[in-house]
Amino acid sequence: MNRDRRDRDTEGRARSARPRDGLGRPLPYGAPGVERQPEGVARTPEETLREAQRLLDSGLPFHAHEVLEDAWKACGDAGRAPERELWRGLAQLAVGLTHAARGNGVGGARLLLRGAGRIAPYGAEGARPYGIDVGGLVAWARELAERAETGSAEAVDPVAEAPGLTSR
Repeated sequence: MNRDRRDRDTEGRARSARPRDGLGRPLPYGAPGVERQPEGVARTPEETLREAQRLLDSGLPFHAHEVLEDAWKACGDAGRAPERELWRGLAQLAVGLTHAARGNGVGGARLLLRGAGRIAPYGAEGARPYGIDVGGLVAWARELAERAETGSAEAVDPVAEAPGLTSR
């Protein structure tokens, strides 16, 4: 593709303007899609968790991943470096669910296990940063990863499999 014809954001970075479906897959230009999450939104950790949970509960794990990714990226800017891997792991859990819901069980399982490994240290001795159910999420991710990896190529239902990020 001609470099000059690529979609670009306001800073000139390559950015696809194609609409996306509920699992973040690109659709043809002009097709109706799900509104994308704005990038770089500054949220408190509590606001991040509320928005990500709302999206997970709505069957939009890809979009929840984008919200959690904003928190991960903000850790370097906001003096929250010790939390960086927590938010990165949470984003990986959401994108792992996305891949499993798309029918990519092996890729989904890898991301779920990677995310579980990143967040596990934050739950040491029952710790629950921001009320995040670290132990429950680690168990959920490992169980879903096992089913996704060993199951058929069938996609999982993202609404039925949506985890609770905090105690409900």
